[in-house]
Amino acid sequence: MTSPLQQKIKITGPSIVTANRTFDGAVIYRTAAKGWSTSLSDAAIVRAADEARALLAESVADDVGAVGPYIAPVEIKDGGKIKPGNLREHIRQRGVTIDLPVPA
Repeated sequence: MTSPLQQKIKITGPSIVTANRTFDGAVIYRTAAKGWSTSLSDAAIVRAADEARALLAESVADDVGAVGPYIAPVEIKDGGKIKPGNLREHIRQRGVTIDLPVPA
């Protein structure tokens, strides 16, 4: 089995490293200060495969209760506001957006 760090990393635009916390499932983002934040605006932005690989390696080695760190695309809007770059990340950031049936 190939580890995520051994796979070819292709960056086509601004990207971040994201994961979920194991104790509460919160979406978290790797910061430039080598920590984690629940705010996407705090995320370290990478634009090259080498930068992404290094940030991902730090994230995997950092045993702070984050599970499954990976690289995700982002969009940088006017004024520098960072938004998720694909539908999956929009859903992860916002959580469930439909009412689920309540057991009777």
